[in-house]
Amino acid sequence: MVLLYAFYAVVSINCAYFFLFSKFSFLKPTPKKSIPNFPVSIIVCAKNEAENLKKNIQLWLEQDYPKFDLILINDASIDETLEVMESFSETDPRIQIVNVRNNEAFWANKKYALTLGIKRSKNTHLLFTDADCRPASQHWVSEMVSHFSEEKQLVLGYGGYEKQKGFLNKIIRFETLMTAIQYFSYAEVGNAYMGVGRNLAYTSELYYANNGYMSHIKVPSGDDDLFVNEAATSENTSICFNPESFTYSAPKRTWKSWRRQKKRHYTTAKLYKFKHRFLLGLFYVSNLLFWILAICVLVSDSWKIGLGLILFRFIIQYLVIGKAAKKLNEADIIPLIAFYELFLIFNQMSIFISNRSEKNATWK
Repeated sequence: MVLLYAFYAVVSINCAYFFLFSKFSFLKPTPKKSIPNFPVSIIVCAKNEAENLKKNIQLWLEQDYPKFDLILINDASIDETLEVMESFSETDPRIQIVNVRNNEAFWANKKYALTLGIKRSKNTHLLFTDADCRPASQHWVSEMVSHFSEEKQLVLGYGGYEKQKGFLNKIIRFETLMTAIQYFSYAEVGNAYMGVGRNLAYTSELYYANNGYMSHIKVPSGDDDLFVNEAATSENTSICFNPESFTYSAPKRTWKSWRRQKKRHYTTAKLYKFKHRFLLGLFYVSNLLFWILAICVLVSDSWKIGLGLILFRFIIQYLVIGKAAKKLNEADIIPLIAFYELFLIFNQMSIFISNRSEKNATWK
């Protein structure tokens, strides 16, 4: 009976999190606002991204928004990144180039490069994306910045990955989906803890009020999630999940490169506020315990009750996660949600163990 009670408690915790996630999954879109007319700066930091810039600069410039400039930051690239930026700037005055050279104090530090780009902007409203990200539509800028108001100074968007063949692609997109569901849901209940630099907007006032990235300037990653974790409040944060506001990046093509990326990202989680570390950790642990205890219960005398709890948990999971997957255009992931979850649990465990014995890497 002790095993059954423990399993019941774990399933209850799982379902409590799914209830939290339902705040986003079943959230109705806000009514369409008129297109703002305040000037916006799109800020892109690029390190050895010449090929991606050739494809994406034109897409950023084609945005259907009345007033914006494009600040391109060359972060000490050794390829033709700067030359590509300059070739586009020759034909479009909206482009401003910030050429960053490495220095001893901030060697290979993306936050230092971004700081220089933000200081270059004369506009209050800033929209960030990465060099390898393409906007889903010409209304990306207008959709994201329409969520700004006198009170809302921070807008969280969705940065997805392109759909390709293969199991790795499904895992990458499932992990990205689950991350988005969590940060959107926490933000919706007034407890925002992160955003993604592939699609993030905030005001320069908020940036300077929080001393930029100074509290974590030496941490290689975290220009997005650590800044949001520090600056977000229940009053100043909004979310944008209109499909026209999404951005898409090319996913990693090898397991090694994806795991390296995840290992870098996970190193910032230990710097989150304690309440966020606790809640995120409890979610992971409760999922891990669910799978372990589910096996134990199914081979016990209480297997019928255990099977009922398992089915109940899966039904709730598929309803909530499936609804969010459709909202974020990731519906093809739905059939194997449980399998992807199990795979990610053990992959995340191996990354966590590996990270404890390695030093942080630079952002590129």
